[in-house]
Amino acid sequence: MKVAAFDYELPVERIAQEPAADREASRLLVVRPDALEHAGLEHRRIAELAELIPAGALIVVNDTRVVPARLLGTKADSGGKVEIFLVRKVEERSVTVSEGVERVGEVWSALGRSSKPLRFGTDVLVGPPGEASPGVVATAARLVIRLLGRTEDGLLEVALFTAPSDTLAAALATVGQVPLPPYIKRAPTESDAERYQTVFARVDGAVAAPTAGLHLTRALLGRLAIRGCEMATVTLHVGLGTFQPVTVEDLDEHPMHGEMYSVSRTTSEAIARARERGAPVIAVGTTVVRALESAADPDHPGLVSPQSGETHLLIQPGYTFRVVDRLLTNFHLPKSTLLAMVCAFAGTERVLAAYRAAVEAEYRFFSYGDAMLLERDVHGESAGPP
Repeated sequence: MKVAAFDYELPVERIAQEPAADREASRLLVVRPDALEHAGLEHRRIAELAELIPAGALIVVNDTRVVPARLLGTKADSGGKVEIFLVRKVEERSVTVSEGVERVGEVWSALGRSSKPLRFGTDVLVGPPGEASPGVVATAARLVIRLLGRTEDGLLEVALFTAPSDTLAAALATVGQVPLPPYIKRAPTESDAERYQTVFARVDGAVAAPTAGLHLTRALLGRLAIRGCEMATVTLHVGLGTFQPVTVEDLDEHPMHGEMYSVSRTTSEAIARARERGAPVIAVGTTVVRALESAADPDHPGLVSPQSGETHLLIQPGYTFRVVDRLLTNFHLPKSTLLAMVCAFAGTERVLAAYRAAVEAEYRFFSYGDAMLLERDVHGESAGPP
């Protein structure tokens, strides 16, 4: 499908630069199945979500946790400034850090920039001032990044090391910065460390937040539980590819980025119970949609198989949804794969009409913005199982 079909006009002042005063204060645009322009739209608040969700529904969230992926350091040999942005963990492996010395480090793909070209085989030091030699960490707060080479897709390959008495998670928490999206035109603050993380974040690995989940509070989850709603989790580590611009005219030609995901047996069984009681499966965010649809059981429509792996699933109008019935999601960038997914889910004309209404009503867009609640289009371009 032509990428131009997913375009809309967005004034720059509608891009949220700060989160709402509190998570439940965000606005919520409810898009009914017959919505067109202003008809069939309800302007509500996230705080009202419990009364908008059918009693007994299954709500699926993404429990990925954002790592402090932006690292500012200096070259060990020259002192030159370097910025490293971690993209995705690849593996743990032994790396030669000096002649005859090997250490096991976490290997990541990353982006990097400095005033002069980065040289492979050298180290970048991140943290407070102190003496350090290649491969040796001076303090628990210091991180050593060994520049290994290039990945097949042109990113940097780096290995991360800390002191033997430290953990990488602790070091990153000390010296890393919150990886705010590029359309947030400010430096991260201390409050971002809490607000750019969901309250159910558990599994380290994302470099961007599953933003629909940012609206939920433990109190709201409690109100949903009182209504008999069941909660389940998937893990999908949101990658930098979520911000990757679509540069082709036809979405079929877009090289879809891969993201690691995992759907547990517990979640698979929760979905089966929801089907048995006739309750809808509600995805909190497009990342949950991508994980569940990637794990859809081809032999049993509406169910999923427990599995883990890397998904390259690209969802656009014409896709047959097999698992998800309703979707809570933020507003997405024009001409993006995420907007294409939402259009596939609820109908392109309906979704773009809702976006126009949201712009007119001064909703806040993107990661720290407001949200919308949609039902799957079961009669039009995205018809799936009942």
